[in-house]
Amino acid sequence: MRRVPTAVLISGRGSNMEALIRAAADPAYPAEIVLVLANRADAAGLETAARAGIAAEAIPHQPFGKDREAHERVLDARLRRAGIELVALAGYMRVLTPYLVRAWAGRMVNIHPSLLPLHPGLHTHERAIAAGDSHGGCTVHLVTEGVDEGPILGQARVPILAGDTADTLAARVLVEEHRLYPACLADLARSLANS
Repeated sequence: MRRVPTAVLISGRGSNMEALIRAAADPAYPAEIVLVLANRADAAGLETAARAGIAAEAIPHQPFGKDREAHERVLDARLRRAGIELVALAGYMRVLTPYLVRAWAGRMVNIHPSLLPLHPGLHTHERAIAAGDSHGGCTVHLVTEGVDEGPILGQARVPILAGDTADTLAARVLVEEHRLYPACLADLARSLANS
């Protein structure tokens, strides 16, 4: 079985990245995590990836000022040099430009902590509770030019309990994120490997 060379983009601690690395440690997993890139030099997940034997580096966005595409061109060049075929966003806190989205169309995935199309963007748990939703959850989707609008690859639902705060709901949703993301990434990697 061919394992699809995969990169993970992070901005912080990278707990979803860790879940993907754990899953990919199995030689039967169809994606191989070979590169982790962060837009912040202080992203704690870089050290985690390096400890796992994965190439990990920062490409900070600050030197590029407001020119997001210039930063993404450097990212894209690094991904291509590494032979990457699939990109997973795991807490990558940057809105992407059409340049990078189009370059990786159908091969870039994201996990979002809500049941999309409900609550795209930030503060999802607070918004779900304030809306009186019965469930929160998470969604893995392909990345498209609209923020959190891409085709859904999988979802996990988590009941919102009486007395839940954004933090208590987030903690329960995170457990599901760590289960759902590796499963959806595996499905996409298998489809790419067979195409």
